[in-house]
Amino acid sequence: MRDYYEVLGVQRGCDDAALKAAFRKLAMEHHPDRNGGCEDATGRFKEINEAYSILSDAQKRAAYDRFGHAGVNGGGGGGGPQGFGDVHDIFNEVFGEAFGEMFGGGRKGRSNGPARGADLRYDLEITLEQAYAGAEVELKVPSSITCEPCNGSGAKPGTNPTTCGTCGGAGRVRATQGFFAIERACPRCGGAGKLVLDPCQACHGAGQVRKERVLSVRIPAGVDDGARIRLAGEGDAGQRGGPRGDLYIFLSVKPHELFERDGLDLLCTVPVPMTTAALGGQIEAPCLMGGENCDGQCKLPVDVPEGVQTGKTIRLKGRGMPSLRNRQRGDLVVELYVETPTHLSARQKELLRELADLCGDKQHPKSANFIGKAKRFWEEVTGV
Repeated sequence: MRDYYEVLGVQRGCDDAALKAAFRKLAMEHHPDRNGGCEDATGRFKEINEAYSILSDAQKRAAYDRFGHAGVNGGGGGGGPQGFGDVHDIFNEVFGEAFGEMFGGGRKGRSNGPARGADLRYDLEITLEQAYAGAEVELKVPSSITCEPCNGSGAKPGTNPTTCGTCGGAGRVRATQGFFAIERACPRCGGAGKLVLDPCQACHGAGQVRKERVLSVRIPAGVDDGARIRLAGEGDAGQRGGPRGDLYIFLSVKPHELFERDGLDLLCTVPVPMTTAALGGQIEAPCLMGGENCDGQCKLPVDVPEGVQTGKTIRLKGRGMPSLRNRQRGDLVVELYVETPTHLSARQKELLRELADLCGDKQHPKSANFIGKAKRFWEEVTGV
């Protein structure tokens, strides 16, 4: 009779974790189902199980360490009840946590009670104004609800579902294949544990009906594109009186014709007349209305400095999007675009020509600097 430690390939004094790991590896390698029922593999498999059944028991292991095979009540008798133990129990212990119900370890906590309803998704597009100030919107959500006539049982009013005779009401059946016990949902009742013999006419035995529900949803101020709102208990109804699932609302913000969003900041491009850009002055920029910082205005004055150029940005503090997490607000960033006048009259053209004759390099410093660089470039290329 081989030494049990030698059978499992472990050292004397190894801990339980090392013992279990060695057994798991060898048992999977020599299992008869994986070796076509080979007699050698079957014998080796029984030997491995016998060794583990002794060494995994603290008292038996202590007796074996002291007296050898004689100390474990004739454990060398070829796999009797005391030497080999119950193979199925051993597999439950070692493989249950890794493979769940395949080896019977998944039965704990499993219930054939009321099942929770499915979660639902609803895609909702909102405007930037709604995202800025918040909004109350109504949604029409098609979902499953509990059938009222049968109260979700699926049985005709006045009758009750009967216990499934195949699974005895457990909802699951078990089959043994070699050393393995496989558990699955009962094929007759589908895991419900009960059968509806006289179905409800309203739901045809399903216990649920489809109906469009109207929900009022509050959109918080400051939400961004891609935000998600969870409404607990507003999904599909559960089966057999189980709890409802949840409703998840995925938000998308419709592009705005004036504003672009950058985090909490709002970006807006505002045209500036050429004369205002040259002389300085004041223009008006649009502003989103709503919230405590808006003052009821949908436009804000913007001071334009003298000689401003296209691309200049002016930041208006606290006029951007509100934050979802605190009282902070972003800014409104106004980008100025200097606009050249069109459709000029003869007099207007005459005045512009006179202005062009009077303006020199000081009035057009960027143009003068560019012309100087261009001349040097042409001289280097042409050598003239």
